[in-house]
Amino acid sequence: MLALAGNARIFLCREAIDMRKGFESLSGLVEALFSGELTSGAYFVFLNWNRNRMKVMYWDVDGLVIWYKRLEKGSFPKQEKGETIMDRKEFFMLLEGIIPKRIQKRFKAS
Repeated sequence: MLALAGNARIFLCREAIDMRKGFESLSGLVEALFSGELTSGAYFVFLNWNRNRMKVMYWDVDGLVIWYKRLEKGSFPKQEKGETIMDRKEFFMLLEGIIPKRIQKRFKAS
């Protein structure tokens, strides 16, 4: 299980990717889509076309890490169009397969 800080920034790649991609290909994609964020400590989420496999790449203290999850049944739910930034709660709901009908935040921390 991933342990994420409450202020972790999580970026979702909207386009489906080939899960055979490794560190070099995914880091190039991150630089193209989210310039300057690769070594910032943010998490980058990639899904395949069938949405049954997920890769999460992030910068650890001294290098890149890839975390990989394959579902045996079902698929990851689709997210709203246009949003590429997720918060921690939305990311964990994606991992668990929860599709929220409406997310209502009580307040926004400043």
